[in-house]
Amino acid sequence: MTVPPDDRVFRREMATAYRSGWHFIDLVTAIPHRGDSLMVTLFGEPVIVAREEDEDVRAYRCLRRPRGAPQPVRCAIRYGMIFVNLDQRDHQLVEPDTTATPRSA
Repeated sequence: MTVPPDDRVFRREMATAYRSGWHFIDLVTAIPHRGDSLMVTLFGEPVIVAREEDEDVRAYRCLRRPRGAPQPVRCAIRYGMIFVNLDQRDHQLVEPDTTATPRSA
């Protein structure tokens, strides 16, 4: 793992990650090859992190319902570390509110 040259940038980014609901899972080196995956339990929810065929790392929430399909969750890689965000508000599509009228200058 390489540490960025500006320590303040790293600390600020880590503080933002922890404050915003992002949670550290593991280092990217834990899943080095295509098809590799790991399963973790985060706040009682099983989460699978996998390296897909296109070399991207993706995370999925495992639903406990019978025959429930894995639900994708936000996943980010920063400085060689894998973070996931389980906050439901981050995963819902929000339609823009078009009822507001613009103010005139």
